[in-house]
Amino acid sequence: MHVVAVLALDGLVPFDLTIPCEVFGRAALPDQRQRLYEVRVCGEAAAVHAGHFELRCHFRLDDLVGAKTVIVPGIENIATPVRDEVIAALHAAAARGARIASICSGAFVLAAAGLLDGLRATTHWLAAPALASRYPRVSVDANVLFVDEGRVLTSAGAAAGLDLCLHMLRSDHGAAVAADAARLAVVPLERQGGQAQFIMRPPPASSANLAPLLQWLDENLHRTVSLDDMARQAATSPRTFSRRFRAQTGTTPLQWLLTARVRRAQVLLETTDLAVEQVATQAGFESASTFRERFCRTVGLSPSAYRKAFSG
Repeated sequence: MHVVAVLALDGLVPFDLTIPCEVFGRAALPDQRQRLYEVRVCGEAAAVHAGHFELRCHFRLDDLVGAKTVIVPGIENIATPVRDEVIAALHAAAARGARIASICSGAFVLAAAGLLDGLRATTHWLAAPALASRYPRVSVDANVLFVDEGRVLTSAGAAAGLDLCLHMLRSDHGAAVAADAARLAVVPLERQGGQAQFIMRPPPASSANLAPLLQWLDENLHRTVSLDDMARQAATSPRTFSRRFRAQTGTTPLQWLLTARVRRAQVLLETTDLAVEQVATQAGFESASTFRERFCRTVGLSPSAYRKAFSG
């Protein structure tokens, strides 16, 4: 039988742990109810801390040996060093050809073991900058639900772990088995890995030097604002302004403005009943079609779909 080992590290995220246990633990052939997987929760110690409780594990690191799939749930503190014994166990699993996956911040464990080097990977969007900074050999994509690189897979946070597990189940046994598991979990099967994470995207961070200008921009998002307007507000030439803006924010004035307008639109879609055309106008877009295109590109959903998912 296909053994799925869920690695329980100290400080794990309990929700992330339960996802593979439920998906693979209940997976069966339609109308046969024959279990397809044996799930083992393998602790790095006999007892591990899991938020509000302590988890006692029947299996340990040595029990990863027979696993065909190893899944690493998220950990609360991404700065926690990964023990050498854990890295060795993951290396051994990878060397024998096991499929290895992470949920949410579990990607930091795989990265610490060097298993993501040269690969594309994802994690929760809040932790993505830290993952990219700490492990420059990993190509971090913060805009997707999960990434399948063959023998190594990573997912974003929370429910994206469910999408990843259903994807692996579908890869193993086809759409019918995955659809049955999705029905048991009362979730849709349709969410694909490339769908964008639902991110409230704040304007890029800035230094104190630009704070007055950025506040002025935020207050005037509904107006047509040119590069010359911004430079005048900053009391400098357009060329100097553009150079300083990029140096201090890491992006161009135009990109910052577009991101801020999308963020304003997100708030309006969540908190008002304004028509999409009115949201476009109040967020500073020249037309509803331009707004829809930019919003979809940034958020991964149409304005109407976003409102349906997130409005009050």
